[in-house]
Amino acid sequence: MGDSLIDLIKVLRDRTGAGLMDCKGALLANDCDIDKATDWLREKGLAKAAKKADRIAAEGLALAVACPKCGKTVVLEVNCETDFVAKGDAFRAFVEGIANVILKENLTTVEEAKEKTTELFADATVKMGEKFDLRRFTVIEKGSNLIGSYVHMGGKIAVAVSIEGGDDELAHDLAMHIAANNPQYISMNDVPADAREHELNIQREAAKSDEKLANKPAAVLDKILEGKINKYFSEMTLEAQPFLKDDSKTVGQLVKEKGAKVLSFVRYQVGEGIEKRKDDFAAEVMSQAK
Repeated sequence: MGDSLIDLIKVLRDRTGAGLMDCKGALLANDCDIDKATDWLREKGLAKAAKKADRIAAEGLALAVACPKCGKTVVLEVNCETDFVAKGDAFRAFVEGIANVILKENLTTVEEAKEKTTELFADATVKMGEKFDLRRFTVIEKGSNLIGSYVHMGGKIAVAVSIEGGDDELAHDLAMHIAANNPQYISMNDVPADAREHELNIQREAAKSDEKLANKPAAVLDKILEGKINKYFSEMTLEAQPFLKDDSKTVGQLVKEKGAKVLSFVRYQVGEGIEKRKDDFAAEVMSQAK
C-alpha cells in the first residue's frame, strides 16, 4: 500500500470514523477522491462522524483579542511545532503581539500581517527555537453592536460573536456556546441551497438500503428525507441548537427573549484540517491490510 494511499486513508478515517478497510475501499471505489469517498461511506451507513470533519492535528494557540480603544476584536490562530511551546507564556505573548499589530494597523490579510510582523517572528524563532506560522485571522468590527468572546482550554478554541441588542452577559454566553457546540451557520436560512441538495442526494442513496423506507410512497419518502435533512443541518445551526446553559430552550428562543439578534461569529479551533506527522499510522494500516 503506497504512502499516498495511507495518507488518504488516515484523513478519511479522521473525517468519518469509519474502519480502515472501509476507508480504503471507499477511496479505491472513488478514484481516491476524499470528498466523494466521504459521501460514499455516509451513503452506505459506514461513516460514524462525518459532521466532525476536522480533527485536531497541529499545535499552537487560538485567541480572541479586543482593542479597548477601537472596540474591534481579532480572532487568530498561530501554529508552532510542539505542545510544550504552545503552553508557554512566551508564545502567548508572541501571539498577543501579532494580534495587537493586526488591530493597530487595520490589517485585512494574512500576507499583510506576516509582512508587518517579520521582526516578531524572527525574535520568537530565536527565543523559542521553533518554526511559527500565522495561519488565519478575522477582525470583527464593533460599531454599535456588542462583541462577546471566549477562549477555551487556554487557547485551543477561540470564539467571537457579534450581536445586536441584548447585553454583555448574553454575548459572552453565546461565545461559550459556540465554542462548545461548533455551529456552522447562524440560522437554517443561512444553509446554502447547494449544501441542502448535496445532503438530499446522500439521504436518497442511504434510503435505498434502508428496509424501513423501501415501500414508502414517494410523497411520504420525500417528507421523511426532508425531516432528516432539517435534523442534520439543525445540529449545525446556532439558533436551532439547545442552549448550553439551559437545554430546555434553543439559542434562537434565548436570543429572541433577550430582544437580540446574532449578526456573525468566528470560531477557530487549533489545527483544524492540518495533518501532523504520520507516527505509526502506516504500520497500523499495513497490519490490518495483510
